[in-house]
Amino acid sequence: MKKLMSVAMLLFVTILCNAQMANPVKFTAHLKTNGTAEAEIVFSGKIESGWHVYSTNLGNDGPTEATIHFDKKDGIELVGKLTPRGHEISKMDDMFGMVLRYFENSAQFVQKIKFTKPEHNIKCYLEYGACNDQSCMPPSTVDFAKKGKSPAVDAAAAKAEAKADANAEAKEADAALADATLDPAAAQEAVVDSANAAADSAAVAAVANMNQSELQKLWTPVVKQLEKFDKPMNNSLLYIFFAGLLGGLLALFTPCVWPIIPMTVSFFLKRNKERRKAIREAITYGVSIVVIYVALGLIVSLLFGASALNALSTNAIFNILFCLLLVVFAASFFGAFEITLPSSWSNKIDQKSDETSGFISIFLMAFTLSIVSFSCTGPIIGFLLVAVSSSGDIVAPTIGMLGFAVALAVPFALFAMFPTLLKSAPKSGGWMNVLKVVLGFIELAFALKFLSVADLAYGWHILDREAFLALWIIIFGLLGLYLLGMFNFPHDDEGRRTNVPQFFLALLSLSFAMYMVPGLWGAPLKAVSAFAPPMNTQDFNLYKNEVHPRFKDFEAGMAAARLEGKPVMVDFTGFGCVNCRKMEAAVWTDSKVADMLNQKYVLISLYVDDKTPLPEPMTVTDTDGTQRTLRTIGDKWSYLQRYKFGSNTQPMYVLIDNDGMPLTGSRSYDEDINEYMKFLQTGLDNYKNRNKH
Repeated sequence: MKKLMSVAMLLFVTILCNAQMANPVKFTAHLKTNGTAEAEIVFSGKIESGWHVYSTNLGNDGPTEATIHFDKKDGIELVGKLTPRGHEISKMDDMFGMVLRYFENSAQFVQKIKFTKPEHNIKCYLEYGACNDQSCMPPSTVDFAKKGKSPAVDAAAAKAEAKADANAEAKEADAALADATLDPAAAQEAVVDSANAAADSAAVAAVANMNQSELQKLWTPVVKQLEKFDKPMNNSLLYIFFAGLLGGLLALFTPCVWPIIPMTVSFFLKRNKERRKAIREAITYGVSIVVIYVALGLIVSLLFGASALNALSTNAIFNILFCLLLVVFAASFFGAFEITLPSSWSNKIDQKSDETSGFISIFLMAFTLSIVSFSCTGPIIGFLLVAVSSSGDIVAPTIGMLGFAVALAVPFALFAMFPTLLKSAPKSGGWMNVLKVVLGFIELAFALKFLSVADLAYGWHILDREAFLALWIIIFGLLGLYLLGMFNFPHDDEGRRTNVPQFFLALLSLSFAMYMVPGLWGAPLKAVSAFAPPMNTQDFNLYKNEVHPRFKDFEAGMAAARLEGKPVMVDFTGFGCVNCRKMEAAVWTDSKVADMLNQKYVLISLYVDDKTPLPEPMTVTDTDGTQRTLRTIGDKWSYLQRYKFGSNTQPMYVLIDNDGMPLTGSRSYDEDINEYMKFLQTGLDNYKNRNKH
């Protein structure tokens, strides 16, 4: 638990650090041969003063350790593991609660290999972590590629490898024959699948026959052409603001914040006999709260950027870590333990506020509130920052924090203006513990959402739609029973009774649980479509009115559309995209929309967070002029969206002709079915008119 919280605190401190870009470590890589069958891949790094690079094999609970990853290792085999060389420092780290090994000034990591073929082709990269005493860099990589003739070859190893490959192919052929012979149903299903695949085989063949100029034409940027069309207003930032506002309202009624309101307002009124000055200072206090939280959102935006946030939101390690953190926070809300920042932090800041005067004193008091209330606001802030990151908009975290801070700060100003309202405000009591438990159940439910994102992005299939819904049904069913007083948690008042508001909340929670039950058999459940895994992950599905993409590859889909003479809708989506799931459940399930997409268009869905490795990494020049290596399918489609269409937010729907040119303006999240039909019909009409000329 201590190590988990240390990782969380490190992430929090890193976010608060200086947002300027830094490059404190510079690595070079080369292949060291000695004329024999063995060689070494050597990564040598120079480290700026004050920084250090972590060594290998530190464990899952530690910082980013040095590891080597291979995209291609044809003609070689690895000998041992990645080995550090040089002056390695070993020291106890209080933050992680463990002994860490790292390098200062310089570092070297070596991977031994053995050549097994006359020619070799190596593509790999070193991943490492670098920190100083104040902050840490995101995990960084160093690429290495080398191909050519091998100095010498281990003949026995080459012969053994060839024999192993032949045996593996023979076993696969025997297994396929056995499956078809022993399981007639499986053989029949395979025939059906082959027949369905044959419908698009001509498109696949057409892609194979495309030359480089034809492929480049499909990728030609069309940003200016899209700008010529009238584009609907994107209200996603407005939704993010209201999401932050809701988070702030929830935090306001927690035991860490609500009791502070009357104490703080009374302090300002007693501090100044003149009521007008007291009101002015209380308003300044509220504005300071807004500035602090907005600054947090702004630093996150500047530190990571839209693309990095979007990538982070689907990173498996990050999502699993955040899932575990939400479970920990939920346990804290249930009363298992109390999570607080070090008391020395708040004491020092409080002392500084007493020693100063004027605006600085008030600002430090607001900062003290932020630290003292962390145990209640931290889970809500963390969830909000990660949730808005998938929008891909660089200002989204700032807008979310603005909404959160406004909801948190307004009561202080209102009660300062009208002190008599304090008498009518509800007093602190057992109802706040009930609210914390309710938030704990909600945190637990959303923890599954983050686990689901990692599961979908990496194709693990451990949390398919029916499993996800079953867990949500249990969670919200238990929440309803708790609100009815069927059981208590350790910090609840003895003899707790259900009051009228709790009864109606219990009714709502139990009704919601019952509403999700038909989803186990395939009901679309539009109310939870944004959070549940997509319908195609469900094994047992009685619901048939669905729209599925015909292609998940851009070039193959474009080739099919050209052969059939149909326009194309390109759907830029993501496994972790909440609004994408909403659109698919609320708009695509409409019979008119479904018919149009299935019959009149070739639908291509491109998942920008698909972690499936590319057959071979691609090096491209990004829109900002930097060299970038694309290693996964998601990297490729994300780059296509930025390069060709000038956007990196999802969902994004673009209607194009067979040459890749836009037929109308793009659309994003908007559940207006009539407008969506106009969008599709306009594209179809423009396609027909364009083909007449």
